Amino acid sequence: MYKIVGFPRTRAMRVMWLLEELGEPYEVDPAPPQSDTVKALNPSGKVPVLVDGDAVITDSVAICTYLADKHGRFTFPAGTLDRARQDSITQFGVDVLEGALWTAAKNTFIHPEDVRVPAVKDVCRLEFEQGLKTLETLIGDGPYAMGETFTIADIIVGHCSGWALAAKFDLPKEGPVYDYFKRLRERPAFQAMMAKVMEAA
Repeated sequence: MYKIVGFPRTRAMRVMWLLEELGEPYEVDPAPPQSDTVKALNPSGKVPVLVDGDAVITDSVAICTYLADKHGRFTFPAGTLDRARQDSITQFGVDVLEGALWTAAKNTFIHPEDVRVPAVKDVCRLEFEQGLKTLETLIGDGPYAMGETFTIADIIVGHCSGWALAAKFDLPKEGPVYDYFKRLRERPAFQAMMAKVMEAA
C-alpha cells in the first residue's frame, strides 16, 4: 500500500486525487510541513512525500508522474510528442498558476513577518489572472487539457483552482475555464479525495 506523508490540505491533495483515480489503496500520515516526521524523509521539510516500499519520493509533480508512469494511466508515454505537450501544460500549471499562489502564500503566512512583502500579492493576482487567459487557449475545446484524455496535467492545474479559492484569488464565473474546473470537480475521484480531506480537517 502506498503511504502519503503530509497534511491533506496541501499539495498532498494532488497525490490523493491521482490515487483515487487509479483506484489504488493508500494511507495518509497527516504530518505538517517542517515536522520532524517530514524532515526525516525530505530534508526540505516540504510535503507531500510518497513512500512506496523502500522508495521515498518527494515533490507532488514527481510523485504524480511516477505513479502515472508506473500504472500506465493518466499520462502519455515518455518520449512522445503528446507527453511533451502534457509536460508543458503541467509545467505551466506549476510555473504560472502555482507560482503566483505560492509566492502570495509565502508573503502571507509562511515567511517570517519581518521579511514579507504584502504588496507582491497584487502582482501575484495579476499573474494568476493572465495565466487563466493562457489556460483558456491551452485547453481549447477540451474537455481536458489534453483533449479527450484526462491526465496528471489536469490534476496539477485543477488543484491550483481550489488553492485559488482558498486564497481568495478570482476565478471565472462562466466560460471555458469555469466549465473546465467544474468538470474536474465533478469527477468521482476528486469528490472522494475531497471527502477524505474534509475528514482530516
